[in-house]
Amino acid sequence: MEVPFSKLDITDKELQRVSEVFSSGWLTHGPYTERFEKLFCDYTGAKYCTTVSNCTAGLHLSCLAAGFSDGDEVIVPAQTHTATSHAVELTGAKAVFVDVDYETANISISDINNKLSDKTKGIIPVHMAGVPCKMDEITDICDSNDLILIEDCAHALGTTYNSKHVGNFGISGNFSFYPTKQITTGEGGVVITNDKEVYEFVRTHKAFGIDTPPKMREKPGLYDVRTLGLNYRLTDFQAALGLGQLERYETNLNSRKENAKLYEDLLSKSEKLEFMNYDNDSSYFIFQILLKNSDLRDQLVFHLKEKSIGCSIHYATPVPLMTYYREKYGYGYGDFPMAEKYGKNVISLPVYSGLKSRNIEYVCETIIDFLNKNA
Repeated sequence: MEVPFSKLDITDKELQRVSEVFSSGWLTHGPYTERFEKLFCDYTGAKYCTTVSNCTAGLHLSCLAAGFSDGDEVIVPAQTHTATSHAVELTGAKAVFVDVDYETANISISDINNKLSDKTKGIIPVHMAGVPCKMDEITDICDSNDLILIEDCAHALGTTYNSKHVGNFGISGNFSFYPTKQITTGEGGVVITNDKEVYEFVRTHKAFGIDTPPKMREKPGLYDVRTLGLNYRLTDFQAALGLGQLERYETNLNSRKENAKLYEDLLSKSEKLEFMNYDNDSSYFIFQILLKNSDLRDQLVFHLKEKSIGCSIHYATPVPLMTYYREKYGYGYGDFPMAEKYGKNVISLPVYSGLKSRNIEYVCETIIDFLNKNA
């Protein structure tokens, strides 16, 4: 049996919409982009949404909107994708890494407090694997210290905290539509916000700083540039590809939750691994397990691949221990013990909506059989 790590949820309807965009000849700034943004607002409860070329672009624009610059420090988790800290560094500010809670790999509240300084200007929590961070505690820290909060929601479409969709707690929430994510546009992402000034900033700066979109110009080619912008736009055919997936996303999300619950039920039979208890607030971008014996992690990864089971590691190396940050800031092994332990023990398993119960049973049987034979 073959079980891929991820599987696209794209129907003929999406492909027909993409074809319509190409036939129209209007490949950017089109109607599908507007429809997608509106639907994303409806789904998340945000006032404003604008598409971007990818989540990293959204994070970068959010950091620019926040005014981060040379001399500022912005707190980010050590266990994340490099995009989170890169977005900070690209503004000239310093990414200050904090450790994570082992059971979730989400940012550690106690270590946030340890790393606050007079230079701290913001915090960017990451909802790892779709598990919500402790947003009440994080917002309290931000309010008490006059810090700007930006959410990295790359894994978190459908994730809620206290019945509120994540991405609505700070000045912006940034989402990814990379091919392995819950919905995909190839590359692509959106920024949501409830602040009109942030929305206008991101919308303008993602398109060179041009003040007037093509359809609003009094005559073709007449526009002004009032600020230094970038080219971080999403195409209309990408929006068309994502629209149908978003329209039926609630079904996708419910399937992910059912799959996660089955994983929990089956894998709880083994005492040689651990995982976070089922959480209805999680969007389950992936289902992660943690081996109690880290020496077996890589062996199990290769064994799963031999059995045609797709898996991955999110993330094997904490970002501050990668060469760029290690050499720039002098971080070393032992500085982020929980992030390091997580990176050594974690395996990400498939949990996408097209997964069948027999596929999950096969994955779990393979894992438990391996652990029983290699304890």
